[in-house]
Amino acid sequence: MPPKKAQQAAKAPREKPSAAPTRTSARQIEAEKKRKANARKAAARNNTARTTGTVKVARRTKPGTLALREIRQYQLNTELLMPKLPFERLIREILQDLGHTDWRIQEGALGALQEATEAYLVNIFEQTLLSAIHGRRVTVQQKDMRHVFQLQRLNGLHIRD
Repeated sequence: MPPKKAQQAAKAPREKPSAAPTRTSARQIEAEKKRKANARKAAARNNTARTTGTVKVARRTKPGTLALREIRQYQLNTELLMPKLPFERLIREILQDLGHTDWRIQEGALGALQEATEAYLVNIFEQTLLSAIHGRRVTVQQKDMRHVFQLQRLNGLHIRD
């Protein structure tokens, strides 16, 4: 009969021995605490900590990604790029320099002037970028803007120096 018992024991499902809990050394616990504390400090510096207690680490983006995101944002946006009040102060200062201290300006006229000014500046920067690309560069330099103004003078489009 002993052979039957051996067969029955072989047929019965074996219980897996329970894995003993792994022991964590004091050094590992301290290292984990330091890592979590450093992550919390970094998150607090970057203002990415959540109120739930979990720490979200900011991911590093490739160079140029944020610039492209800003470009898309400004292209979709129709708002003015310059704030209205500083632009109005600039216009009033220019009028004072020209000797027109008692002139009043309508709000619609200021808006139209600002729209035209921003369109002109955007056009200048676009042409400057094209000039830099023509020079086989990606970075815009002073000489590119001088080149654009020189071309405008030749074509009679330059306003004034």
